[in-house]
Amino acid sequence: MLVDTYNQEGKKLAKIRLPKEVFEVPMNSDLVHQVVVSQMANRRQVIAHTKDRSEKRGGGRKPWRQKGTGRARVGSIRSPIWRGGGVTFGPRKEKVFKKAIPKKMRRKALLMVFSAKAKEDLLLVLEQLKLEKVKTKELASILKKLPCKEKSCLIALPFIDKNIILSTRNITKVETIQAKDLNTLDLLSFKYLLIPKESIKVIKETFLKKNQESRIKN
Repeated sequence: MLVDTYNQEGKKLAKIRLPKEVFEVPMNSDLVHQVVVSQMANRRQVIAHTKDRSEKRGGGRKPWRQKGTGRARVGSIRSPIWRGGGVTFGPRKEKVFKKAIPKKMRRKALLMVFSAKAKEDLLLVLEQLKLEKVKTKELASILKKLPCKEKSCLIALPFIDKNIILSTRNITKVETIQAKDLNTLDLLSFKYLLIPKESIKVIKETFLKKNQESRIKN
């Protein structure tokens, strides 16, 4: 597949051929959905937590004797039917939402999303992306000259570049990630994928060679 490359001024340069093993994989929406659901579940933070009667403080002594008072029998003031008592069947932080999914499926789904981005012209390739110093205004100006403009954009860097990472912190709908750490959920969370030319090699080495190695072992 041939795609246009851009410079930092937003001008089109020569076309570049993308590796078909990464950017021409047929889509299987069911597989992609399964992988996204598992990744969302694995990122879920369980915050809601209620205390049952054993965790509530106090209630060690029986409030009144069992018989002879005319009142209902009760063993603890921390009973769930009492005000200030424990909660019955409330949300617990011990609940596990994680979903395991095979590596081959995760990689396959990722390649499908790469291919979909390229096919729908949502993949932008820059000849290079470089800033001499941390400058949010300069990076925002570069993005405005590209087709992504004010749309959400994920920048996949070939290596850690502090100038670019720090410059994107105050730009809405824009985030950075290392190319080797790309995943299906992050790709689908942004409309455009912006990659410097060097990132293509990193993506190919990271996600394609592992697939080939697993086939050889099998």
